[in-house]
Amino acid sequence: MIITRSPLRICLAGGGTDLESFYKKYTSTFISAAINSYVYVTINKPFINQYILKYSKNESTKSVSLIKHDLFREILKKFGKKNDFIEISTTADVPYGTGLGSSGAFSNCLIKALSTHNRNKLNSDEIAENSFFIETKILKEIAGKQDPYISSFGGISKFIINKKGKVTSKRLNISSNNLNRLNDNLLLFFTGFSRSSTKILKNQEIKTKKDNKKLVENLKKTLSEVNQIEKYIINGNLDDYGELMKEHWIRKKKRSNFMTNDYIDNIYDYAIKNGAIGGKLVGAGGGGFLLFYSDNPETLRFAMRQKKMTELRFSFDFEGTKNLFVKS
Repeated sequence: MIITRSPLRICLAGGGTDLESFYKKYTSTFISAAINSYVYVTINKPFINQYILKYSKNESTKSVSLIKHDLFREILKKFGKKNDFIEISTTADVPYGTGLGSSGAFSNCLIKALSTHNRNKLNSDEIAENSFFIETKILKEIAGKQDPYISSFGGISKFIINKKGKVTSKRLNISSNNLNRLNDNLLLFFTGFSRSSTKILKNQEIKTKKDNKKLVENLKKTLSEVNQIEKYIINGNLDDYGELMKEHWIRKKKRSNFMTNDYIDNIYDYAIKNGAIGGKLVGAGGGGFLLFYSDNPETLRFAMRQKKMTELRFSFDFEGTKNLFVKS
């Protein structure tokens, strides 16, 4: 039996610049943080000669090519062995489609578990790059490199993507005091519904490829703030970071008509009036989780409880994709 986990994430800076359509022309830099909410994958040997998959649905088949779940099928094609029948179960702490990078985390988790099963060691870069390749090149989904990379590496890290797609990373050197303040003052609240990021990301992809001036300048401005945000976080100027989050959200809403709705806008405005300095929807937008920075988190928590908003309490994860249990 093998049990593997991979963390979800929140984006702290540079979100939206990690799509291939943008970084191939302008490069990308982003800062992301892994959190202690996870996707889990368990691999076991079944008593029958079939591939048995358990997720929100159950599948059982003798042929990998007949698997309906796209990521399961393509990852097993690449990392599984012919007629090596296995049972795979997956679960997650948070629903899929909520903007916390669950797709990248799941791919990482399954690749790590299968490579361990086959006694094949992959490093963090190899896991993340394979996740990205399968999702974008094989399945033709529109996705960035942020999700698999931060989930694979863990921590609070800065990533740079050059025009050829090569990713370099470094862990931010944050003092324990500033790290604790950041963790205490960042709050996640569920909007109450999930969404597919495809419509928003496809719209951004098309506009970027066409060199849409407004969108490109929007993303370039986001890119230009990353180094400043890094300094704010490291130096402990966290209220200043909160103010930039507010500006980022105003700019992010301009990228797509599907980014927000009246309900989300009302909740956001209410939070700003009740203790939040700044905030944004995490992920592509359209639903999922609102992330706020507040210098008075208990005041904000109390206010959001009055609106029946569910908080996802979290701390940062510094381990990334890892095996929890391996038994031959």
